[in-house]
Amino acid sequence: MLGGSGSVVPYCGAPPLPDTLWMRWNLDPVLLMALLAIGCAYALGATGLNRKFCVLPRGRQAAFYAGWAVTTACLVSPLCPLSVSLFAARVGQHMILALIAAPLVAAGRPVAAISFLWRTSGGVARCYPERSTWTAAPLAAAWLFAALLWFWHSPAAYGATFTSTAAYWSMHVSMFAASVWLWSELLDRNPARVVAATGAGVISSAQMGLLGALITLAPRPLYAPHALTTAAWNLTPLQDQQLGGAIMWVPGGVVFLAVAMVMLWLTIARAPSPLIFATRSSSPLPGIATP
Repeated sequence: MLGGSGSVVPYCGAPPLPDTLWMRWNLDPVLLMALLAIGCAYALGATGLNRKFCVLPRGRQAAFYAGWAVTTACLVSPLCPLSVSLFAARVGQHMILALIAAPLVAAGRPVAAISFLWRTSGGVARCYPERSTWTAAPLAAAWLFAALLWFWHSPAAYGATFTSTAAYWSMHVSMFAASVWLWSELLDRNPARVVAATGAGVISSAQMGLLGALITLAPRPLYAPHALTTAAWNLTPLQDQQLGGAIMWVPGGVVFLAVAMVMLWLTIARAPSPLIFATRSSSPLPGIATP
């Protein structure tokens, strides 16, 4: 997008001033139509599942709608233009999407609902796709999320999102999709993949914490787009960068590790006790089970 003087204007517009921030809403019609279309597709798919085959629980549907509302707020609210001024605001936007919106959307099983619109066959559909036999899927999701997080927060790639709308949306769509996939794996209590899912949570916690720490402890500003935009908010570029790094470091490092440990505990709690199983199945004579 080009400004009147020929300078490039970021997708969310020029850096806002504090006294005008709350008047700066992103009402891009293409974005609004895309958000509405995905929400409607989910609603139609969930309704179809409930009527024709099985029930997608109301709680899961509510989780999706809540997550989609959070996603919409992140992209439409004044947080969008604020992220042009402050690195901390852009990182905060990413953390809200990755740590709040993505798990809620993933809990609503959007792939199962939306894919229903074209997966029905002979009046039969499935509420949930077949469980993947790929036991390493959680680890693959974790490494993909890590690669995208580090790539898009490298100074060069990050700077490109301020000069190219395509780069801006590539950042947000790719990172959000990877986040939803990762959370889908972390929230799936499949005993066959519990070890991989726990490892994925630990990897996500460690890599996000490490990246946040490196950004926070960097001795100089790394992100050129914010060199002249932080003063209006009483921050130096380095202070803004340190705040953004801390936002990534602490929540990201804690949330993924905590969720991984909780899901591991829940999976173990649901599993049958090997000792009880061995006691009931043991027998002093071949072919005779002990009652």
